[in-house]
Amino acid sequence: MKRPIVALVVLAALFSSCGPQAVPPGPEPVQSMTSLAPVPTSTTTTTTTTTTTTTTLPPTFDVTVAVTDPDSAPLSNTTVTIGDVSVTTGDDGVAAFTAVTAGPIEATRPGWLESNADWVGEMTQVDMTLEPRIVRGLRVSSYVAADPVQFDHLLDLAANSTVNTLVFDTKDETSKVLYESDSEFAAAIGSIDPMYDPEELLAKARDAGLYTITRIVTFEDSIWVRERPEHKLAGNWIDPANRDAWEYPLELAEEACGLGFDEIQFDYVRFPTGRAAAVVRQQSPTTQEGRTAAVSAFLTEARDRLHPLGCAISADIFAIVLSSPNDQGIGQMPEAVSGILDAVSPMIYPSHYSDGWLGFPEPNDAPGPVVANALDSGMPRLSGNTLMRPWLQAFYYNGSQVAAEITEAETRGTGWILWNAGGNYAESWLPQLED
Repeated sequence: MKRPIVALVVLAALFSSCGPQAVPPGPEPVQSMTSLAPVPTSTTTTTTTTTTTTTTLPPTFDVTVAVTDPDSAPLSNTTVTIGDVSVTTGDDGVAAFTAVTAGPIEATRPGWLESNADWVGEMTQVDMTLEPRIVRGLRVSSYVAADPVQFDHLLDLAANSTVNTLVFDTKDETSKVLYESDSEFAAAIGSIDPMYDPEELLAKARDAGLYTITRIVTFEDSIWVRERPEHKLAGNWIDPANRDAWEYPLELAEEACGLGFDEIQFDYVRFPTGRAAAVVRQQSPTTQEGRTAAVSAFLTEARDRLHPLGCAISADIFAIVLSSPNDQGIGQMPEAVSGILDAVSPMIYPSHYSDGWLGFPEPNDAPGPVVANALDSGMPRLSGNTLMRPWLQAFYYNGSQVAAEITEAETRGTGWILWNAGGNYAESWLPQLED
């Protein structure tokens, strides 16, 4: 229902009489502001300069490096390095590089002398020749190694002669490991009998500029067969065909390489002779093929482990096999070890040949001819860059007899190592340095 209009008018009149008087409309009010003094300002102009750096990379090239021996035969297993890239040569003696920067080339092979070449990138093939390391050595017996006076005497002999190598023992015919080895197996069977500090003597040898070899008596070991009869073949001999038995000598070899020896030489790396061989023939006969395969397989495993560590490998063999068409029952033949070893060391001791051998009534009385005959028979049977390096008899002989043996080895360019069990050598035996 609508409110009466009269009532609304009355109410409006009442309100207007009670409130303030109306103010005539006027201009909008102006806000009051406090004016602050102006703050000086500086204007900074930033200029950004963009620098463009252009890096010019050196050109790269593809190149093959062909490595040969002095007779121009391909040299396998040679590490060729250009910058920070290394490639190993194959059987053809070739190392192929792709997209490498030009620079010096270095070629190294265990048991050989290093070779270097300057390559400026213009040639796509570089030919390099490595020279074999010709060893002229003396064996260091454990007694000499243990005596500073005797050891220094060997260093003096080397300084005044053509001797450039010392051959130590890691494990010798006593079955003892002759320095403080970390081999857990050697410790477990009680074989460690420290006689010398290898690091101390190696440092002296290096200071004298000498090459160092250590010898490891491998498969004949009286302590080993007593403590681990499951590895025994017969007598004091370990079975070379038992791969589980390889780990001990290989462990010692790897340790010796880590200590700083340049080369590891395996001795007694064969099947037995004499009474032990007779037992083997009766109880567990072997074949020539099986024997040579076992010895070769062990040496191959040794090479594959030691070459990456930088050590050369060699092995001692009976000299009689150089002149024999078979392995003489011991698993050693020149052909079988060729291409595996860096060097093979036949033990050419005339006193060990039977009377009448090679036509000599008493071979011990003909040191020069016996050495010449053995080397001439064996050298043509080696292949695959394996070097011939004989052990020569330096016991029961005078200076002229030792000199006769050395002369035959030098004539054939093989180098030599003198064996004397006590480590007793006379300066008069040794070729002198040329002025």
